[in-house]
Amino acid sequence: MKISNETRVGILTTTALTLLIPGFNFLKGKDLFKKNKMIHAVFHNLGGLEKSNDVKVNGYKVGKVYTIGMKDQSMEEFIVTINLKEDVHIPKDSKAIITSTLTGIWSINIEKGELRDFLKPGDTLESKLDVTILDDVKAQLTPTLTKVRITLDSLNSVFGKINGVLNTEAKHNIQQTLANLNTASSSLNGLLDNQNGALAKTLNNAEQLTSGLKENTDDIRATVSNAKKASEKLANLEIQPTIESLQETIKELKAVVAKMNSKDGTLGALINDKVLYNKLSDAILSAEILMDDLRTHPKRYVNLSIFGKKDKTGPITSPAIKDSIPK
Repeated sequence: MKISNETRVGILTTTALTLLIPGFNFLKGKDLFKKNKMIHAVFHNLGGLEKSNDVKVNGYKVGKVYTIGMKDQSMEEFIVTINLKEDVHIPKDSKAIITSTLTGIWSINIEKGELRDFLKPGDTLESKLDVTILDDVKAQLTPTLTKVRITLDSLNSVFGKINGVLNTEAKHNIQQTLANLNTASSSLNGLLDNQNGALAKTLNNAEQLTSGLKENTDDIRATVSNAKKASEKLANLEIQPTIESLQETIKELKAVVAKMNSKDGTLGALINDKVLYNKLSDAILSAEILMDDLRTHPKRYVNLSIFGKKDKTGPITSPAIKDSIPK
């Protein structure tokens, strides 16, 4: 028997709907194959609670949030229906607490009471919102968020000032500076080149110089030794007697100069006595006149026939004019 395409589509649609309804209910926390117990809880604040969130007793999952609805239009209270999957005994004085982890996972935690009278399906739990964790997190995060906000404001202000300062010319100058730094780094790389760099050549020259000094160590040592011997000879010279001899000589010179300055001695009298100087000058002048007169009129002083007649001219009264020293 051949089945038409329309029949096949109908069968698939029916099957899909049949599976969709149980699957939807399962996602809502309702197990179709097990009889579940529904209880309720009323909260003034749901926090981040949503449908299908876990319901736990002492950390053990016993059910899920089935529905969430408003108690009235004032939205002051909300009714949460809990689908208990486990057959557990919950005391009537137990409390439902909405809790949340630091990762933001919300759930209902049932805090068990002490009564021996247990909840029945349809009963309502006392409830409260556990805000201790949230308050602690908020208290810890608020200062940090405040500092972060202040830091962001400061950064925003700084970046605004930087944008105001970094005009086109400033940006160009910065780019030029970076280019100069790049050039400088290239030059430095060339300077530090192991083979052809100036620093490498300088180090090679220094190495050659030290090698030469090392090779001439004996000559340097001999030179130093000779200089040491010369200095020792200079140190051993008798300089003190020489100094004492010079001092004696200076004393004698001082005595001679003192005698020359004194009028008691001949030389001192000659130097210091003006009258004696004048007399000596006159004597020398008279002697010069006499010599000139004798040379000019020899007949006046020697009366011999061989010189002719006696010179009767008068004597000269001043030295004759001389062009040169007489022979």
